[in-house]
Amino acid sequence: MKIIDLYIIKKFLGTFVYAISLLIIVVIIFDISENLDEFLEHKAPFEEIIFSYYVNFIPYFINLFIYLFTFISVIFFTSKLAGNTEIIAFLSSGISFYRFLRPYFISAVFLALVSFYLANFLIPHTNEKRRIFKDRYMENLKKTKDRHIHLQMVPGTFAYVDNFNVNSNVGTKFSLEKFKDHRLYYKLNAERLRWDSAGNRWAIEDYYIRKIDENGVETLIKGEKIDTALALKPSDFYFYKEDFEEMNYWELNQRIAEERLKGSEKVKEYEVERSKRFASPFATLVMTLIGVSLSSRKMRGGIGIHLGLGIGLTFAYILFMQVSTVFATYGNLSADLAAWIPNIIFSVIGLILLKNAPK
Repeated sequence: MKIIDLYIIKKFLGTFVYAISLLIIVVIIFDISENLDEFLEHKAPFEEIIFSYYVNFIPYFINLFIYLFTFISVIFFTSKLAGNTEIIAFLSSGISFYRFLRPYFISAVFLALVSFYLANFLIPHTNEKRRIFKDRYMENLKKTKDRHIHLQMVPGTFAYVDNFNVNSNVGTKFSLEKFKDHRLYYKLNAERLRWDSAGNRWAIEDYYIRKIDENGVETLIKGEKIDTALALKPSDFYFYKEDFEEMNYWELNQRIAEERLKGSEKVKEYEVERSKRFASPFATLVMTLIGVSLSSRKMRGGIGIHLGLGIGLTFAYILFMQVSTVFATYGNLSADLAAWIPNIIFSVIGLILLKNAPK
């Protein structure tokens, strides 16, 4: 590897680490000032605030804005190279502009791999402690699902609960239906469904059961209470807000399969999250291409003009990402397409800028 490659890689990564470190400090200071009242009100221990929340907050924050600070870092130090006519010297020595891009993309690929690892493996682990702290001292992450909860337990077996109390783990107006070859052969109705945490079983109260044989003959069974094991957990009737933050890549795929089996409307939310975990690392490459192409030309106004244009493009990217995510989550847009639309659009912008960059 030539000296110029090492020079650019050191500048790139050094500027990135410096910029994001400064912002992390600023964000933590603002976050403390915003949440200080809640920490004091809930008597959060100082050690937990530091080691359970803020230490685990850092990887989450880095990955959240990694492509933004990749872009800012490229704009910042490439504008300085252009302002000092160093890029002209590089190109005059016989190095092509595309060869000049190589160390940038080596650095960008490294940051993209870091982002992929953070999003799919490290952050889900660190988020477990951060979210436990958040649930205990900041906000209740457990959310009750809407009334009239329908779900599929296993293929052909469907459950319904009119309402479920997450505090007492009691459901009302419970029904269980079993089908075989599209024919109903078992139906259970009960006034209450109560979870027995000691025995890990459900207590079904004030119930009646209809059994229908192949000839259509019905058998009716009534009772006051029965204890039984069902392929249900209390967590099937409520959810934790943004619980995908605690799931690594394999766990997220498993949850998607489970939610799809149940017919849950939250499956789109998980699919969007999975797609974003692949698309966001690629954004570091796209932003690097745009940043180098935009800031390699010496302009009157220098770094200020480059940073202004760059930050504008970055926020446009974030806007596209948010809009497409909403359309995927609440509309009919494919999760993969929603995650990749901003990358596709801004890749085209990057190629146009690259074509017009000084060669």
